[in-house]
Amino acid sequence: MACALLLTATPLLPSRKTKVRGFMTNLGTSFRGQVMFNRSSARKEFSNTGGGRFVVASVLGRRVKKTETVIPEPDYRIPIVLLGLAGGFAYTNNLLPAAPVGLLGLLLLFQTTRVRFVFDDEALEVKVGDQLEESGENIFVGGKNRWKYSTFVNWELWWPNFPILVYFKETQTKPEGQVHFFPVIFNGKQLYDVMVERAGPSKTSGPKES
Repeated sequence: MACALLLTATPLLPSRKTKVRGFMTNLGTSFRGQVMFNRSSARKEFSNTGGGRFVVASVLGRRVKKTETVIPEPDYRIPIVLLGLAGGFAYTNNLLPAAPVGLLGLLLLFQTTRVRFVFDDEALEVKVGDQLEESGENIFVGGKNRWKYSTFVNWELWWPNFPILVYFKETQTKPEGQVHFFPVIFNGKQLYDVMVERAGPSKTSGPKES
């Protein structure tokens, strides 16, 4: 009878092998779960709302992309046109207009070889030379020749197809706004595209109202 009771009771007792196997299985599952989570590049956050709904937010690793510095290429068309006009005036003995037009053409030709507009990630800066040296203070309004895009009120390019003059107004130099004019001695398309990208659309470059 004792043997019968023992045989009957034996299946009810937990096996040591079963315990060990179950423990190792749970341990292995937990270990694999930790390894998989650590290898994952995602971080998941769970929050339980009052309505019993789970909100899952998955934040993947993001690449921080720094804005590329853009320097429009020099464009010699305007000084060449001015020098051509001066030569035409001189050829027809119109020396009075030939002198100032020729001097302006020579000045712009010299400036085209040395002045550069540098568009970095936060501001437009005027620099000189191939080594991009500092241009010093603005001789007309004072202050450094560097203006943050966030201070631009408006800008225009006359005219995009054959740009001659670029204008912009900023509030960095003085709160009421300071106007700047520069001859376009750079690649007009490159200048136009980077101005739209960094300073936002101008009045003439934005979508047309229907």
